[in-house]
Amino acid sequence: MAKLRHIAVVVKDLDASARFYESVFDLKQVGREDLDMGSAIYLSDGVVNLALLRYKGEKGSGLADAASFSGAHHFGFVVDDIAETEARIEAAGGRFFFQLGEGEDKQNFERKFKDPEGIIFDISRKGWVGTKDGD
Repeated sequence: MAKLRHIAVVVKDLDASARFYESVFDLKQVGREDLDMGSAIYLSDGVVNLALLRYKGEKGSGLADAASFSGAHHFGFVVDDIAETEARIEAAGGRFFFQLGEGEDKQNFERKFKDPEGIIFDISRKGWVGTKDGD
């Protein structure tokens, strides 16, 4: 059974946004990454990972206007079997977008897809830092 464990939001100011969600909802910062495509701060309530993202451009984001965009970007599910879930996604009209990380047995590894309307979502076997399944 798939479990929703990851929500990603693109923000203009990572640190200010993190402070907001920490102070209002008592979320805890559980990680930070700086990659060639952008940066992220990961917050968690212990069950779900909220990724605050700041993309540098279209790479990884899929957004032509990545520098000016802010808002909901994608969400992610923990699944038992990546290959089986990928086959079900494609059979239902979804398509592969790209992979982030190496090795599906590692935390924060995800395969990204687009649903038939172009909405981005991830699947992961080990989950994300700060999630119930990712610890």
